[in-house]
Amino acid sequence: MRIVTPRPAQTDWPRPPSCLRADQLRLPPDNARITVAGLVILRQRPGTAKGVIFLTLEDETGTVNIIVWRKLYERYRRAVIAGRMLRVTGRLQSEGDVIHVIAEVIEDISPLLDQLLAPAPEAEPEALSPEDQTG
Repeated sequence: MRIVTPRPAQTDWPRPPSCLRADQLRLPPDNARITVAGLVILRQRPGTAKGVIFLTLEDETGTVNIIVWRKLYERYRRAVIAGRMLRVTGRLQSEGDVIHVIAEVIEDISPLLDQLLAPAPEAEPEALSPEDQTG
C-alpha cells in the first residue's frame, strides 16, 4: 500500500534561474525543472552506488537532497568536490515524503559567501525636512 501525500493546490513556484527554498519543494509537480541553492553540508559517494554522488544542501529553511549521476559528476567535478555553496538546477523527484533533485547543472557560487564578510556600505544620512530642523 502506497501512501500519497497531497500537494498544495498552488500551481506557481519560482522557476529557474530563481531558486526554490527547501520549504518550497512540495510546490512544483514531480519532474518539474527547478533550481535550489545552499551550503554543502554532506557529500557521499558510496561504493555500492556505481559512481553516483549524493549531496545535501542547506538553506535557511531546511535541507535539499541532490543526486549527481556519474556522467554529470565528470562534467562538474570541481564544483561537486570543492564547492562550499552550490546552485543546482535539475528535475524534482518525489515519492511519498522523500524528495530529491536530479542534478542537470551544478554551479559553484561559493564566492558569494565572501560578500557576507564585506563591510556594509555606509548609509547616507536622510535629509531633514524644514519642519525637522531646529533653528
